[in-house]
Amino acid sequence: MRGRAVAVSLGLFAAIVVVLMAALGTGAIQVSPPDVVRTLLGNGSRITNFAVLELRLPRAAVALLVGAALGMSGAVFQSLSRNALGSPDIIGFTYGSATGGLLVILVFGGTAATVSLGAVAGGLITAILVYVLAWQKGVRGARLVLIGIGVSAILQSINFYLLVNASITDAGRATVWIAGSLNNRGWNEAIPLAVELVLIIPAILAGAKWLKMLEMGDEAAQSLGVPIEGSRLYLLVVGVAACAAATAAAGPIAFVALTAPQLAKRLTRATGPNLLPAAWMGALLVLLADFTAQRVAGSTLLPVGAATAALGGVYLGWVLYRNRATTS
Repeated sequence: MRGRAVAVSLGLFAAIVVVLMAALGTGAIQVSPPDVVRTLLGNGSRITNFAVLELRLPRAAVALLVGAALGMSGAVFQSLSRNALGSPDIIGFTYGSATGGLLVILVFGGTAATVSLGAVAGGLITAILVYVLAWQKGVRGARLVLIGIGVSAILQSINFYLLVNASITDAGRATVWIAGSLNNRGWNEAIPLAVELVLIIPAILAGAKWLKMLEMGDEAAQSLGVPIEGSRLYLLVVGVAACAAATAAAGPIAFVALTAPQLAKRLTRATGPNLLPAAWMGALLVLLADFTAQRVAGSTLLPVGAATAALGGVYLGWVLYRNRATTS
């Protein structure tokens, strides 16, 4: 890694620590930063142990893990498609995971564990479908994005159909999940997600060398000995696995996979996928968005997906303004 990328990663890590301390210390039970540290080290009182370790830390852990997974997944697909819009929530993989989870909730009445399995299965099936439809003597980035946008529109229609035809109770439960919420998330969600990412993240990092070469174009990558379609399919599977694991834990959280890699790349000014800076940036965005969503509406807890959608809208507006300024 270049020196600037290391510095950016350290800066993002420091920002995560600052926001994490604020998230663990503020709420109905106020805990000062020194008491938060003492509690994390096992020297807290009964009330700080309850507030920090039982109520807030599991939620923060889920936020960090979900953000890191979405950031890395977005970096994989943007690098793979050589397109800033090539994130899993744009090309349909997030909606595929959402469809899988909704089917389990609304049709089969599944538990949290089976909803997670449905989300992962939905994401992988969608990825295979998009890959097959985009195949035309190989898969090109622009075609992958266009096919993915079309599949995404179809899946959104299916999701709305499932919600409209569900009972009020099931529809309410599904709506909370599909909005992308960290409410009531605990160690039951954090620990399985952590185990999944322990397997997925090394698999993504193992394919980083292929991503760098594929960004140069298929002909250049093939001349360097890269198995084009095999490596692309491998990266597609591990990228979808990261996105699906995050969606299974917290529901579909919009725009993080789109914005985190681009923000990280602008900070590092480095070529390549910037996988680790994108992971740090994604973790920071979700943690900060959840911290804001819990406090912006008073006693009403907004889903974190609403905060990230607002953030993503501002980011897209800024990108469009900048592009217009550079072309005018």
